[in-house]
Amino acid sequence: EVQLVESGGGLVQAGGSLRLSCAASGFTFDDYAIGWFRQAPGKEREGVSCVNRGDGTYYANFAEGRFTISRDNAKNTVFLQMDNLRPDDTAVYYCAARQRNPWAVLVSPEEYDYWGQGTQVTVSS
Repeated sequence: EVQLVESGGGLVQAGGSLRLSCAASGFTFDDYAIGWFRQAPGKEREGVSCVNRGDGTYYANFAEGRFTISRDNAKNTVFLQMDNLRPDDTAVYYCAARQRNPWAVLVSPEEYDYWGQGTQVTVSS
């Protein structure tokens, strides 16, 4: 059974940091690109960051310079370090796995095969 389980969300003040984790099981993790997405109330799901099969990365403009994605293939886990958080970062954060074009750094939700249940991130002002 394929599973992606996010953790590490919570409530933090503006300017603070959180480290999200995405633990994967049930598929050959090394063969997949992993993306992070977020969805705020009343808004569409948007791509945050992606790490491809070769550790190449992509960041959305709002994440560049504040967020860092990394993967540990030995632990089947991807991390998203989020620093200098802002109130508009408040959302449910999801990780997802993509087998097609695993060397590409894409953050289009429709390209992804498996999704986690999400973890809530709330940033207070």
